[in-house]
Amino acid sequence: MPPTIASPSMPSASKNTAWQQRSRRHVWHPCTQSIRLEAVPPLPIARGEGVWLFDHDGRRYLDATSSWWVNLFGHAHPAINAALKDQLDTLSHVMLAGCTHAPAVELAERLAALTGHALGHCFYASDGASAVEIALKMSFHAWRNAGRAGKQNFVALRQGYHGETLGALHVTDVPVFRDAYAPLLANAHLVASPDARAAGPGEDAAAVARRAAAELEALLAERHASIAAVIVEPLVQCATGMAMHDPEYLRLVRALCDRYGVHLIADEIAVGCGRTGSFFACEQAGIWPDFLCLSKGISGGYLPLALVMTRDAIYQGFVDDDVARSFLHSHSYTGNALACRAALATLDLFEHEDALRRNRARAERLVGRLRKGLHGMPVDHLRQRGMITAFDVREPGARFAERFHLAARANGLLMRPIGATVYLMPPYAIGDDDIDRLVDGTLATLEAVAVSAHAEEGGRDAALA
Repeated sequence: MPPTIASPSMPSASKNTAWQQRSRRHVWHPCTQSIRLEAVPPLPIARGEGVWLFDHDGRRYLDATSSWWVNLFGHAHPAINAALKDQLDTLSHVMLAGCTHAPAVELAERLAALTGHALGHCFYASDGASAVEIALKMSFHAWRNAGRAGKQNFVALRQGYHGETLGALHVTDVPVFRDAYAPLLANAHLVASPDARAAGPGEDAAAVARRAAAELEALLAERHASIAAVIVEPLVQCATGMAMHDPEYLRLVRALCDRYGVHLIADEIAVGCGRTGSFFACEQAGIWPDFLCLSKGISGGYLPLALVMTRDAIYQGFVDDDVARSFLHSHSYTGNALACRAALATLDLFEHEDALRRNRARAERLVGRLRKGLHGMPVDHLRQRGMITAFDVREPGARFAERFHLAARANGLLMRPIGATVYLMPPYAIGDDDIDRLVDGTLATLEAVAVSAHAEEGGRDAALA
């Protein structure tokens, strides 16, 4: 029998209820309309194992979103656990200003090697948004150090998402996150998304990519003297509804940035670490950016960690006796030893489990079963890139994402659609049986939600990602 969801109407004997009440009383939940917490109480998670999360009543839920895209190899992985336990007995943290330590050095070395040393230097941060802010600051500062202080504007894609701190919102184009803070933000130049769903008659994904790149070219031709960088999410714009594009777009943008003397920032926070089928999404286009941001999966979903990789030539531009030419950005936990050690253990798993090759078979099974099951259902644009699979629901009705999330819980899944887009991004530890459970549960949830699509009138759907 599938597990049922915990709700305020369930008997107080549920061990979940007290945690839900305490959480509502004192925890300010992210990406959540607080007024909806009574109708959609937070799901109390007691423990995790592999692809499964367990509540306090022992019900289990398949983590279909990898806990907001951070978990790669499953919960409580014994190899990462062992590495962290060993690191705890050695060094938990030391400031990286004036000091260094083995996990930070070794992680930077190994990541540089994965780029063929195209990106040779690594600056550590705490989360994805701060990594984006660091890349933006580095780009502007690098141009200023090069005597081109007028290059202080940025270009971003429409519907792009790069985080919710003020600097990251500057290059984010998702209204639900940006609009309330618009008076505090500078305006970036916005250009067309290469979203393959925008294909017109006779167009394929590559044609959409070329059309979007042409709009960027027109902007750079006119404004390149004042533009520091273009920022993109390579291959998949996740928070806008898993909008996928052809690698041709990245090749064209790299060529345009080279032609017009503009930096390219690749935000691989969500799409890096193998999510798109290669360790770095940019690899599929055969290009390297000037700055590459990583976070989420880099620590295996264990600890907050982010980083910005950049070219040695850019790093050298900051090496100077003049303190004003140095990059003095910092935060207290920069290069935290525990987080870096978790990342090293995660990189080991890519090698030891041949994860990228194994993921290809997993992805094929998932999309194949989903394609068959969705036949004849009211959905469009089934699409996949690596371990990210998504489809769009026609006429989803009011509060679709919220209703789907609750119905998925009843089917033993933890899922959070983005608007009318249902996506599946499970941990790499998922096996064939669990893939079948995930697909069957997704189809059952879609059927349950479709039946009640018009049951609730009004209300803004703000359940995201």
